[in-house]
Amino acid sequence: MAEKANQNQISLEKLTGGFKQYVRIIQLTRKPSNEEFFTIAKVAGAGIILIGVIGFAIYIVMVMMPNYIFPAK
Repeated sequence: MAEKANQNQISLEKLTGGFKQYVRIIQLTRKPSNEEFFTIAKVAGAGIILIGVIGFAIYIVMVMMPNYIFPAK
């Protein structure tokens, strides 16, 4: 019985310790300024566009490649 109470206490300590870390991180965060927000949005948008262009290029190569490997007779 005492062993089970000890296990519950240990898991409660882990839970509160983890919760305290989350609270600490939330307290360190702040709202970004407009300049920071737009910079992050531009970088994220550029990344999305770059991934899209790479994917489209791969698609075009995969569509065109069979015509060069196996020409129509």
